Amino acid sequence: MPYDRPTVAFVGTGVMGASMARHLLEAGFPLVVYNRTRAKAEALIAAGARWADSAGEAASMADMTITMVGYPHDVEEVYLASRGIIERAPAGALLIDMTTSTPSLAVRIAQAAAARGLSALDAPVSGGDVGARNATLTIMVGGDEAAFERALPLFEVMGKTITRMGGPGAGQHAKMANQIGIAGTMLGLVEALQYAKAAGLDLARVHAALSGGGANSWSWGAYGPRILAGDFEPGFFVKHFVKDLRIALEEARALGLDLPGLELAERLYSLLQDSGGAELGTQALWLLYERGLQGAASEPAGS
Repeated sequence: MPYDRPTVAFVGTGVMGASMARHLLEAGFPLVVYNRTRAKAEALIAAGARWADSAGEAASMADMTITMVGYPHDVEEVYLASRGIIERAPAGALLIDMTTSTPSLAVRIAQAAAARGLSALDAPVSGGDVGARNATLTIMVGGDEAAFERALPLFEVMGKTITRMGGPGAGQHAKMANQIGIAGTMLGLVEALQYAKAAGLDLARVHAALSGGGANSWSWGAYGPRILAGDFEPGFFVKHFVKDLRIALEEARALGLDLPGLELAERLYSLLQDSGGAELGTQALWLLYERGLQGAASEPAGS
């Protein structure tokens, strides 16, 4: 295994992060890992990764640090807290946040990093657990061109479609556009299958037939079969999708946009989350309709 490659710290080895980190390790990048629950990193440690006791310690041991955590407050903590990544990363290090977070936080991190002689990119991804496992993620990047070029060899190991969108925060704005698109297609997927079921059609046949027509989409192909199989395990957690949709709504309002489809999706997914579906995959929206709860979409979540 070549060791002339930069050492990479990977913070956050959950549903997607573990696969992304494994691809880097298998590509020959010396890897340091940290996760709040060490058990989720044990397979990577067994495969040759080094363990660190904190995000800051992981960053202190690496030339490049990648984070894939849950929420904006997690991102803020691992980067900006005392003894965090920015404080402990060595001079010249490259920091890459691949969490879906807020554009404004991405800008703050980039500014704090620059003040310490570091470079920072926001690089959220799309593709879910399947894209992470297959290294076919779509990666949307914000930050300067030189930092992007430096990170490209890592991105090419983890993803297939890699695009620099602009300066700091631009990657997060692109991810919000992505989530708005997914919200619409997930609603279409579930409602199409609900209609077919009510009409007495064979759902497997309907899904197969429509896969060759205009209704087809990535969500149709990836999540339709899971719904038909009764598989609601997370490729992407409902709780994280609700977080994303709420960020998208806040950003849309700040831009003066009225997006009623996004508002509907946020209300439905919030209702699913509040009714016990937070830990399920986004395809579990199907269960909300199965339970006859879709009428509550006209009311604010929790009303």
